Amino acid sequence: MIEIRDLTKIYQLSKRQQAKLKVSSSTKIAVNHLSLTAHEGEIFGLLGTNGAGKTTTLRCLATLLHPTEGQVLIDGLDTVKDSAAVRSKIGFLTNEIKLDPQFTPLYLMHFFGSLHGMDDEQISQRTKLLFSQFGITEFQDKKIDELSSGMKQKASIAVSLIHDPDVIIFDEPTTGLDIITARTVTDYLLQMKKEGKLVIISTHIMSEAEKLCDRVAIIIDGKLAAQGTVSELLAQEQADDLEDAFFRLYLAHEKEVQA
Repeated sequence: MIEIRDLTKIYQLSKRQQAKLKVSSSTKIAVNHLSLTAHEGEIFGLLGTNGAGKTTTLRCLATLLHPTEGQVLIDGLDTVKDSAAVRSKIGFLTNEIKLDPQFTPLYLMHFFGSLHGMDDEQISQRTKLLFSQFGITEFQDKKIDELSSGMKQKASIAVSLIHDPDVIIFDEPTTGLDIITARTVTDYLLQMKKEGKLVIISTHIMSEAEKLCDRVAIIIDGKLAAQGTVSELLAQEQADDLEDAFFRLYLAHEKEVQA
């Protein structure tokens, strides 16, 4: 289970960053008192525009960032105090994490598997399973630099899942992928759900969230705007689809800010 308790993350901005963002404040509140709970056996979606705070939230979950305020727990473990134990339980993937272009998928599976304390037999069995699942086997000895963008993404997913984690955290898992590769990824996430894993993803693709997610949280300007099942949010906003519900919430937020 994931518990996010009153999470706040504030960044300090340099003069250059202030100029780029066209702001006078030396701080930026990326996540603002966010509280959520996600459970085993479900796919939970964080929805919002670019810059809404989704990636910052996931990086706090993955122990890459420390909250400014609040607490994040994964299976009862604090992501700050128990970071090493948390990392053993999670698989984290973001488009900004790139595999070394000079190594092969096979080498990287063994390298990261060993980092997780797996023996050669465990790594080999897990590699065979994941490479078969994602169609990587015939490319396993090619350098990452020689692979297509879709194959690179699938290799990154396989590496992030080498240790068979209980909690899977994916930031924009299908962005930039062709339709076949994207379907392979979403099918695998659904399979992980069936196996009782907790999958948490961020996305700005509302149709993807409607198909995949058991529950979603809509984040606007770092704040929780709404959460629940898709059907609950549609009923709440009297909307035809999730995209329509999101725009209604976004417009209400904008009116509140301007008031």
